[in-house]
Amino acid sequence: MRRRSLALLPLATALGAAPLGAPFAQTAAFPTRPVRIVVPFAAGGTADVLARLVGERLSAKWGQPVLVENRPGAGGNIGAEQVARAAGDGHTLLLGTIGIHAASSIYARLPYNPDTDLAPVTVLAEMPNALIVHPSVPAQNLRELIALARAQPGALTFGSAGSGSSTHMAGELFMQVAGVQMTHVPYRGSSAALTDLMAGSIQLMFENVPTVPPLARAGSVRALAVTSAEAVDALPGVPPATQAGLPDYVATAWMTLAAPASVPAPLLQRLNADTVAVLNEPAIQDRLRQLGAIKRGLSVEESRRFFAEETRKWTRVIQTANIRVN
Repeated sequence: MRRRSLALLPLATALGAAPLGAPFAQTAAFPTRPVRIVVPFAAGGTADVLARLVGERLSAKWGQPVLVENRPGAGGNIGAEQVARAAGDGHTLLLGTIGIHAASSIYARLPYNPDTDLAPVTVLAEMPNALIVHPSVPAQNLRELIALARAQPGALTFGSAGSGSSTHMAGELFMQVAGVQMTHVPYRGSSAALTDLMAGSIQLMFENVPTVPPLARAGSVRALAVTSAEAVDALPGVPPATQAGLPDYVATAWMTLAAPASVPAPLLQRLNADTVAVLNEPAIQDRLRQLGAIKRGLSVEESRRFFAEETRKWTRVIQTANIRVN
C-alpha cells in the first residue's frame, strides 16, 4: 500500500485503491490541456487528412484543442520516436502507419523500439492505394505498365512517403508479384513525392486513395489500378489490380492512433473508447467513404493482434526483397 493510513481501511478497499486509484484519477481528469497528434509525415498527405478529421471531433468531445503537428522524416520514425519518448499522460499521440508498426525490420538500427515503446489506441481505418503514373508514361493500363517495366528493368522510378512507409511496401510487393524491377525513390512524405510525380521527375507511385481523385480529375496523374480486392467508389472506372492483371496483389494501407507505451491501461482504454465513438459518428463514416477509406475502430487488444499479423506479412516482403536502411 502506498500510504500507512490505508492500513486503517478495510482490507478489500485498501487492496483495490492501491493499484487503481492513480490511473483512474488520471483518466477521469483527462485531458487537462491541449492534446497533440503527431503526424510523422508532411502536411497534405492522407495521414495528415485523417489526423485532422479525427482530431477535430476529439476536440469537440474533450473540450480541449487537439493540435496536429507534422514531424516528417525517416519513414515516419522521427515523429514516432518523439511520441514514444513523450510523457505517458495521453496528451501526446501518434498517427501511425504500416511503416512504423509493421515494417520496422527494414531498419538496421532505430533509436527506439516501436513494438515496445508505443501502444496501440486503435486502428482507425484501412484504405487501398492507387497506382498512379505521370501522364507522359505510355502505359494506359496495368498490363501495359507491367510490360513496360519488364522491357526496361530498373528504368521506371516509383516514389514513396519514405523507406518503410506503406507506399514503399506496396511498391515492393508489386515488384515481387509482377516480377518486375523498378527504382525506389523515398521522400519525406507523400506530398513531396506527389509534387515530383506531377512534375515528371518520377514516373509512378502507390498513393493512398484519399488524395488521388482531385489529381486524377485534373489530369495531373493517371490512375491505373487500386490495390484492394474490390473497386473503390472514390475512383470510379479504376479497376482493382486483382482484376487488371495481378490476381494475387492486394496491398491496403492502414492508419492508427498510438500512444507512448507508458500510458496506463485505463487511460488507453479511455482513449480507445472516445476515438471509436468518433469513428462511429455518421458524418465521420460518410467522410471516410468519400475518401475511399474503410472505417475500422478496433479495440486495443484487436489492434495488437492486427499489428502482429501485419508485421509477419510485411517482414516477409522485406526479407524477400532484402531491404535494409542504415
